[in-house]
Amino acid sequence: MINERTAENAAVEFLTFDDAAEQVKQEVDRLLSASPKPIRNYTQHLTLSWGKFLRSRALLACAENREGLLHPNAVKLASAIEVLHLATLVHDDVIDNADLRRGFVTLQKKYGKRTAVICGDYLFCLALEQAASIPNKRDYLDFNIPDYMTRICLGELRQNQNNYNLDLSVAGYLRIISGKTAALFEASFYAGAILCEEEKDAVEKYMRLGHLIGMIFQLTDDCIDFEAPRQLAKKPVQSDYEQGVITLPLIYAFHTRAAFKEKARAEKISREEINAAVEETGGLSYTRTVSKKYYDKAFKMIRELGASETKKERLQSILDKAYRGL
Repeated sequence: MINERTAENAAVEFLTFDDAAEQVKQEVDRLLSASPKPIRNYTQHLTLSWGKFLRSRALLACAENREGLLHPNAVKLASAIEVLHLATLVHDDVIDNADLRRGFVTLQKKYGKRTAVICGDYLFCLALEQAASIPNKRDYLDFNIPDYMTRICLGELRQNQNNYNLDLSVAGYLRIISGKTAALFEASFYAGAILCEEEKDAVEKYMRLGHLIGMIFQLTDDCIDFEAPRQLAKKPVQSDYEQGVITLPLIYAFHTRAAFKEKARAEKISREEINAAVEETGGLSYTRTVSKKYYDKAFKMIRELGASETKKERLQSILDKAYRGL
């Protein structure tokens, strides 16, 4: 089997990181622009609001070998991850009734919730189809995208079940974001690691690293909702609680100020009261402290990887972007 894989790889034209990253963007654009006619207008609308491609860049970084080259299958899986992420955003915007995403009008705002839900479903299917299009997919059977999709959906469901749950614990909240946000980061790191022949024995380390960075990313986003103006965030801010979502800064405020929690239970609390309580109790500082603990673990894990220095630098850059946010 090893000889077969070696022979296959010898016939493959490997890519540089930058070339692979550019090909991922082109492939995602192709997938959305070439959708079947009934849905093409809607998927093309999504091409207006590209993100940072952080998850796909993480996958590519993990797939990079010691020569700084990547197997072209990395482009297939990275584009599948990006389409899957886009599907979750389309559904999130419906749930949150969001009118802005990355500075552009959301699909649900422009075309309606029913259309957006169906488009999100289509994108889930498209992501699976893209992942399955890898020629030698038998070599990557351990990478189970449906399992990660299940974890993402369960995380979203747990969040929905805990809407306006003023008694939500820190542990309960971390469990929610472990699914709804961290699972997709973990999938990205996992897929990249299994694509890199040199990292086969370290796959579990990459999975844990991806999970840690996903947790950090969400906790940073929780702080952004309180701190960043709408113009900078390019999406609705200070709206989590209004949508029923109680994030870690507010959970800490509720746990610290019982009277404030009881007031919220008895009557509607204003955004000004929420901001004041979070600031006075140090909810943002607490959230950053939790995030820093994840950061320190991830930082140490990167240092311990048996990877090239260039690869470690790429992973460190992704970790820093997740930690610093905007």
